[in-house]
Amino acid sequence: MKKILFALTLFFFGNVHAQSSLSSAAFRPKEVYHSEDLLIIQISKNAYVHTSFLQTNDFGKVPCNGLIIRDSNEVVVFDTPTNNNSATALIKYIKEKLHCKINAIVPTHFHEDCLGGLASFHEHKIPSFANFTTIELTKANQVISPQNGFKESLKLKMGKTFTRLTFFGEGHTKDNVVGYFPKEKILFGGCLIKEMEATKGYLGDANVGEWSSTVEKIKQAYPDVQLVIPGHGKIGGINLLDYTIKLFKTP
Repeated sequence: MKKILFALTLFFFGNVHAQSSLSSAAFRPKEVYHSEDLLIIQISKNAYVHTSFLQTNDFGKVPCNGLIIRDSNEVVVFDTPTNNNSATALIKYIKEKLHCKINAIVPTHFHEDCLGGLASFHEHKIPSFANFTTIELTKANQVISPQNGFKESLKLKMGKTFTRLTFFGEGHTKDNVVGYFPKEKILFGGCLIKEMEATKGYLGDANVGEWSSTVEKIKQAYPDVQLVIPGHGKIGGINLLDYTIKLFKTP
């Protein structure tokens, strides 16, 4: 596992550095935490990617990304780590190392790689927010449900700024939302957005016919995006949106 974490650190570092010319801050990313099950890399002044792991039948042990964004000692977290132990470690890091209050946890769709550690956030009295459809699907699948719902868009405050959650349409699932952090022009695309050279992946709950048009709407909404975090794999820039659009236009 240590070799896997080291390799993940290398590709995050290399890819983010390649994108740094897009950022006025030209931030050099750095690993700030790793254990056997969790990796945290700071990718900008106020953003951190957290990566945990999910054992799957079809794709083996899969690294799963989430995002922490910060302002004035307050944070919002997109997607939980894949289990409660890793989620507890993440919460501890945010509170004890970043010295921040967690204003919200946002599962971006109903799959385990987004909310497998949600119980830990609830135990720490951290409010959760998700698309109403996500809440419906968690109940239908008899898994833990987020506490607060929204229909199309929701603004969450942290410090003196905010992040916006938006449902642009169906794709990976019928409930997938994305999060945008205007202060640093960072998009958390989750599993709706693919890393470069990725395959189409798991399509069991997908709307393949709508996927490209949904991502096109995101690209139109955020033309100045600088960093894009996919649900799995290397982060990038607007090229990840272009790649995903093309991938799902291909028969």
